Amino acid sequence: MPSIFTRIVRGEIPCYKIAENDDFLAFLDINPLKKGHSLVIPKKEVDYIFDLDEDSLAGMTLFSKKVAHAIEKVVPCNRIGVVVLGLEVPHAHIHLIPIDSEADVSFSNPRVKLSEEEFKHLAARISENMTS
Repeated sequence: MPSIFTRIVRGEIPCYKIAENDDFLAFLDINPLKKGHSLVIPKKEVDYIFDLDEDSLAGMTLFSKKVAHAIEKVVPCNRIGVVVLGLEVPHAHIHLIPIDSEADVSFSNPRVKLSEEEFKHLAARISENMTS
């Protein structure tokens, strides 16, 4: 059975897309720790990030960097935290989280609630700030 992220890549499940290329997809986390919390995934389903081949891992990191810079232009924060847990969904992914302190990346924190319109607007604004 394909992962939820593979189903998003295939278009079977909608997402608030930020950026996409042939190999990677970035979209807003629908249960965010902070406004702007985003996920970057490879389009190819690989369970564990360190099972990606070297070119894919490097490409995913560089793609994440562009997404992080776009998030910073839209969401006020000290920096973008990068978290790789890999347990909640069996598909490699990177969390990009706008943070002001290390406590902001605690997954035990209450989640931010956004309306569908807020998600759409935020995704569009971040996407507009992507550079090639």
